[in-house]
Amino acid sequence: MSINDIEEDTDDYIKRWKVKQLINQLNSAKGNGTSMITLIIPKDGQVSRVQKMLTEEYGTATNIKNHVNKLSVQAGIRSAQEKLKLYKEIPTNGLVVCVGTVLVDGNKEKKLAIDFEPFKPINKFIYKCDNKFHTDALSELLEDDKKYGFIIVDGSGSVYGTVSGNNKEILARFTVDLPKKHGRGGQPSMRFARIRLEKRHNYLRKVAETATTVFITNDLPNVEGLILAGSSNFKKQLAQTDMFDKRLKAVVLNVIDIAYGGEAGFNQAIQYAQETLKNVKFVKERKLLTSYFDEINKDSGKYCYGVKDTMFALEGGAVEVLILWEELPIRRIELTNPLTQKKEQRYLQPEELGEEQSHYLDSEGVKLEVTEDSLLVEWLADKYKNFGAKLEFVTDKSTEGSQFAKGFGGIGGFMRYTLDFPENDEDDESFDSDDFI
Repeated sequence: MSINDIEEDTDDYIKRWKVKQLINQLNSAKGNGTSMITLIIPKDGQVSRVQKMLTEEYGTATNIKNHVNKLSVQAGIRSAQEKLKLYKEIPTNGLVVCVGTVLVDGNKEKKLAIDFEPFKPINKFIYKCDNKFHTDALSELLEDDKKYGFIIVDGSGSVYGTVSGNNKEILARFTVDLPKKHGRGGQPSMRFARIRLEKRHNYLRKVAETATTVFITNDLPNVEGLILAGSSNFKKQLAQTDMFDKRLKAVVLNVIDIAYGGEAGFNQAIQYAQETLKNVKFVKERKLLTSYFDEINKDSGKYCYGVKDTMFALEGGAVEVLILWEELPIRRIELTNPLTQKKEQRYLQPEELGEEQSHYLDSEGVKLEVTEDSLLVEWLADKYKNFGAKLEFVTDKSTEGSQFAKGFGGIGGFMRYTLDFPENDEDDESFDSDDFI
């Protein structure tokens, strides 16, 4: 896999990843009583109407018998109203507001107030006042909406369609009446066989040409991948013939046997292709990391791994593709010397946080002030373009991903040119090349 083959949908992935992180944060938040409000407003909602509803809910809350509970619910409603005042109208994709008092460190109370526009349209109105946040509608946003193409081909005709999330669409279809095999011998039989082969060849050509018309836009495939399916051998012939556009052949994900043709066959192909479509990201991740490990194996010098060397290479503009484990636990701490106002960054594992003596003092023993504290992966998701790099997230679900997360610190990348890295004494960034050969 070359660098140019890497999928360029990073921005969309980051938006999904941030929502996923937010969902995890909201799901882990627990309240004392029913003071946590989930308010989801679709794009065609009206701020004034929702404010009126909240005012009515505030009045209804006066009937709550438990005094503490009543006050916490009313406080939550007021917080939601304050958030809504920031908007003259509902954003294009809708609005999500989650506010309330949550418990931290066992029994300490903390006010939480989050508002944001989803990265794609949300069509449900939800108002819940509970001891937890309701995130099902947000989870639905994470469903894959990439478009995949299907070609259903057999001896009776072809169907061309796409699937995106839960939506399917038939784009083209045509039927064909091919001659059956002729059982008698002799000269007429040979001529009939030639005619039959010619008609099958012409049919296959039409199938291939229609595929190009349907699935190529501006000289590129307009689908993430293609599934070829059918009950006869035509699907395999299509995958192998030179008449099938090379650009489409390159994105064929699987060739599937099904029992039917036509629309029934399309439905069956969708069902049988679920595992293939689920593994698309998984396969691309493995290709990316295999290429990365090959680069290390060649000892080209155009690679980096571990937080210290990778950040050094990033700051030098040398990283072309930054690879991040999406659950990287390292935090980026920005520290300021209160005497000189000099700033520095340190990268700490979760178990190192709070150890002021070793991590928050400078070389002269001056206690530094923490001016910024965030997960490194979140910081890089916002800042990677500033370093002139592309960004690829990986998981630890594959063997390669697990090796990258555990053996290479969960952070690394392909470099444009070699660098002389500073001395590195950190044991956790060492590796044995035998581990991945």
